[in-house]
Amino acid sequence: MNTSLRPQETISEQELQFGLRSIIYDGICSQVMGTFAGGAFLVAFALLLGASNLAVGFIAALPALTQVLQIFAVALVEKTGHRKLIVVVSSFASRLFWFLVAAIPWVFPPSWQVGIFFSALAMYYGLGTISGLAWNSWMRDFIPDQIRGAYSAKRMALATAVGAALSMLAGYGVDLYKQYWPEVGIYSIYYSLAALAGLLGVYFLSRTPEPRMAPKPSVNLFSVVAEPFKDANFRQLLKFLGSWSFAINLAAPFFTVYMLRRLGLPMTLVVALGVASQIANILFFRLWGRLADRYSNKSVLVDSGPLFVFAIALWPFTTLPDAHFLTIPLLVAIHVLSGISTAGVTLCTGNIALELAPKGKATPYLASVALVTGVAATAAPMLAGAAATWLDQRELSITLRWLTANTLQWELPAFNLKGLDFLFIISFMFGLYSLHRLLAVKEEGEVEEGVVLGHFRTEVRKAVTNISNIAGIRDLFYFPYARLREVREQDKKRRRTENGASEGTVSDTS
Repeated sequence: MNTSLRPQETISEQELQFGLRSIIYDGICSQVMGTFAGGAFLVAFALLLGASNLAVGFIAALPALTQVLQIFAVALVEKTGHRKLIVVVSSFASRLFWFLVAAIPWVFPPSWQVGIFFSALAMYYGLGTISGLAWNSWMRDFIPDQIRGAYSAKRMALATAVGAALSMLAGYGVDLYKQYWPEVGIYSIYYSLAALAGLLGVYFLSRTPEPRMAPKPSVNLFSVVAEPFKDANFRQLLKFLGSWSFAINLAAPFFTVYMLRRLGLPMTLVVALGVASQIANILFFRLWGRLADRYSNKSVLVDSGPLFVFAIALWPFTTLPDAHFLTIPLLVAIHVLSGISTAGVTLCTGNIALELAPKGKATPYLASVALVTGVAATAAPMLAGAAATWLDQRELSITLRWLTANTLQWELPAFNLKGLDFLFIISFMFGLYSLHRLLAVKEEGEVEEGVVLGHFRTEVRKAVTNISNIAGIRDLFYFPYARLREVREQDKKRRRTENGASEGTVSDTS
């Protein structure tokens, strides 16, 4: 297979299939890297180095803060047209910084460690931003339109499955390691493994062919970047994605902090809950992906988004005001519900931008998405981190009391908010607003709200009912999409009738 970093005029079917496999392998390597270097382990390492809530907020804002480099990336891609070369070089350089992170506890004095950690992450995310934009543009032209949803779902599901299994082993490794040695040592090992996995992913990317970009006349960079904002429908999408990014990033960076500090859970349990969420992702990626292909990305988002927002609203009820007998069941429910919903949300927020970006103009359109979501995702955790410190000393509670002859018989805490609980409620409210913004986005193939979720529930209920046999398990993974297509065609016929279509209109058959 040709490993040249230059784009190709034509790509054969054999090269296409080879490239699609290589992208999946890269996805798995990237997931391994993210498992060892991100999530709960990243937050736990920061806390061990002495990071405060404010510092955690700034660290969480870094991936978004570096999105300002999208402007440079757009110019680089448009000027050179060598997206594969940009991806390979920038990805290779960025992933080397995990070796620096691994060395922090052993090389630098304690007073420097948080600052060095922050700087290394900034370089990793900054170079990753350049790589990410070029990669998205490359994939937009490389992956055939008709399979993009299902292929992306497959890639995510496989990577998530590997991440779920690895997370459990890594979480157990932390609790076992710290029984004998200082806990910080295990994270140095994990970051070294993350760097190696990331570099292996770069190797697979280097073996994936790149189609040549369509030639474009020389234009002013400002006009190229500004073009997506002049597209009325895409502008509505930017409003949704920006507000959604703000809502989620108010709360998400502090879930691990909440479980480790407020609830005092061991790392193994924290990771196990994350794995439960990942398993739900694996089970439902295929369903959401195929539904997005049959209906539309917006239709899936309209039904999966509220599930994720509802899961955020459940977090404050895990303490009333402290952990209670329903805390663990609630945490399991939150993580499973989040996993089911984020399978659809993560898949379709990325794909809807790809679908609405005009052919040949993916780079500036995707850059505008990254800029808008980046600004929102930068501001949210920084504001949340600052607010969390102030809110630590605030509490709002409602208590039910039963008095007899001025004597207290019993007392029941009915509602309690303190510290991070306030952030979760605020995030929930912003999430509702964001979903309202989604309704203004137009996408071909969208159906009425609830249609997708209704059929989704029906088929999952059937699979769960029959889960004791092989057919039931197969039904959970292989959705009867032919039936959904029939329903979709019926919806189309009904809309044609309502719009006064003539009797001679010939409907499509399923």
